[in-house]
Amino acid sequence: MSGVSKVVRRLRIPLVVLLVAVAGLWLGNNSTLVTSDDEPLLLAHRGLAQTFDVSRVQADTCTAQVILPPEHAYLENTLDSMRAAFDAGADVVEFDVKLTRDGQLAVFHDAVLECRTDTTGTVAEHTMNELRKLDIGYGYTADGGATYPFRGKGVGLMPAAPEVLDAFAGRELLIHLKNDNSADGEALAELLAERPHQQLTVYGEDTAVAAFHTALPEVRATSKAMMKNCLLRYESTGWTGHVPDACRNTQLHLPARYGRWLWGWPNRFANRMAEAGTRVILVADGGDYSAGFDTPETLRQIPKNWPGGIWTNRIDVAAPLTS
Repeated sequence: MSGVSKVVRRLRIPLVVLLVAVAGLWLGNNSTLVTSDDEPLLLAHRGLAQTFDVSRVQADTCTAQVILPPEHAYLENTLDSMRAAFDAGADVVEFDVKLTRDGQLAVFHDAVLECRTDTTGTVAEHTMNELRKLDIGYGYTADGGATYPFRGKGVGLMPAAPEVLDAFAGRELLIHLKNDNSADGEALAELLAERPHQQLTVYGEDTAVAAFHTALPEVRATSKAMMKNCLLRYESTGWTGHVPDACRNTQLHLPARYGRWLWGWPNRFANRMAEAGTRVILVADGGDYSAGFDTPETLRQIPKNWPGGIWTNRIDVAAPLTS
C-alpha cells in the first residue's frame, strides 16, 4: 500500500467527522426551511412623518430642511401623526422624549429647536408651556427655502409624553430617550411606573437607558451598549443555538448589513430571539444613519418570511405591501 493511501485512510474518519460537524452547523443555522405564516410587525418611526434623503444627512443636518416633496400633511411626533400611523396599520409607534426646564418630558426629536420650530435653544431651556406655543412645522422645506409648506400649521402640536400615553393607552409604543443623561431616564421611569399595564419598550442613549433600566427593570429596554453586548456574546455561542442572557427580554434594531454575520440570520436568528423574549426590528441600510423601509424598492429587500419587525417612516406605504 502506498504512503498516500495510508495517509488517506488515516484521515478518512477525521474528515467524515469534520464534514458531519460542518453539515450540522449549516443545518442548525440555515434559514432556508424556516417559514412563517405571520405578517411582520410594523413599527412606525415618529408616527407618519415627512421623509428625507438619508444619504444627504450628516451629524449637523437639519432634516426638516431636506425633506422630500410632501405626500401627506402629517408632522412627526404629533398625536395626529401617531393616530394616522395606527390607522394605516402600524403595530407599534415610536416617539422621542426630552426633559424640559420644568421637569416634564416633551415629545420632540432635535438637539436644537431652530431646526423646525420658530424659536431657538433646546427643549431643556424651555418649559412645557412655552414649547406648546411653538410652530413645529415652521422650518420644513423641500426646495431649499423657496417655500415652507407647513409653516403656521404646527402651532400647539408638540405634546408632552403623558398625553401620548393617554391617547394610545391600548396600543404599543416605543419611546426614544434622545438625551444621554440620567435625569431623562429617571423621569421616564417615574412616569411609566404609574402605567404598569401599557405595552411599552424604551430605547436610546446608553446613560439614559441605564438609569431607566435600573429604576424600572421590568420594562423592556435597549441601548447601543446593550445591543452590542448581546450580539458579541451571541457571536461566540450562537452557532449552537444558545441565546445568552444579555440577549433576553430586550429589543434589537439591526440593519441587514450587520445581520448577515449573525448565526442563523435572518429568520432562524429572529425566531431564537423571540423565544428568549427579544424582538428583532429590521432597519434599512442607510450609511451611519438607520433608515426606514419607506418605498416599494426598499421593502423588496426584506428577507422572505421575515418573522421580526420592520422599521418604517411611511407606514402608509409599507402596510399595504407587507400584508
